[in-house]
Amino acid sequence: MGSKKKSNKEKNAARNARKKLQKSQSSSSSSTTTLANVTPAATPTSSDVEYVVEDLKVNEAFQGEMFDKFKVDFQEKDDPAEQDKNVKEEAPESDSDEDDSSSKQLSRKQKKLNRLTVAELKQLVSAPEVVETHDVTASDPAFLVHLKSVPNTVAVPAHWSQKRKYLQGKRGIEKPPFALPKFIEDTGIAEIRGAIADKEDESSAKQAGRSRVAPKMGKIDIDYKVLHDAFFKYQTKPKLTKLGDLYYEGKEFEQDVNTFTPGQYSSELKTACGMTSSLTPPPRPQNHKPF
Repeated sequence: MGSKKKSNKEKNAARNARKKLQKSQSSSSSSTTTLANVTPAATPTSSDVEYVVEDLKVNEAFQGEMFDKFKVDFQEKDDPAEQDKNVKEEAPESDSDEDDSSSKQLSRKQKKLNRLTVAELKQLVSAPEVVETHDVTASDPAFLVHLKSVPNTVAVPAHWSQKRKYLQGKRGIEKPPFALPKFIEDTGIAEIRGAIADKEDESSAKQAGRSRVAPKMGKIDIDYKVLHDAFFKYQTKPKLTKLGDLYYEGKEFEQDVNTFTPGQYSSELKTACGMTSSLTPPPRPQNHKPF
């Protein structure tokens, strides 16, 4: 019985092995036939799609140029790479940089020839006193001068055309310390504060530490009525700039000419000219007498 079972098992194993061989042979043969039948012409290289535009029935009111703009054009367009090649082939062999530089030079020369002179611009404009040398280079010089001549217009600061930085010339000048206004100095508060500061400088380190921990109040003995009168009675307005009056370098060193009136001698000028009394004439006519 045992020998029969072994023989049956061997037979079954042999059958299964034959079936597997047959299946593998059949699959390999079918794959070779399909590869042989397929030709290179049959393989699709690119998807060729043909678009067909349907003619829509549109009302006559909507037909025309506006309707044509929404139509799609499915014509074949050349590749951008091929177009660039064609342009390069058609273009003549010349240095593009030289052409650009020459065209720029020509345009500059034409601008200079077409540009107005300062004298011509002053003749055209109603306010010639406002015209400056660089106004001629503007795109519309007449309109620029008109804007400058309009009242209450703030002019562009003069340092826009300077090559150096703004206020660079004031580097070496020492800045004066802050000074209290005159109506506050008259109260005497500066002297009181100076005396207290001197006392604090003379005090030792221990006393300074104690004053920090437990400071004493009421050191400055000043009448509050004096302070009230200083701010509400004797206060003066500071010097303010006018509308459009901008600061520029050296403005504080300029002398205000508006304070002087022509034909009148100041006391300083009289002493300098030797006019001791009101009856002495000015020195100029005396110098002209011998001639």
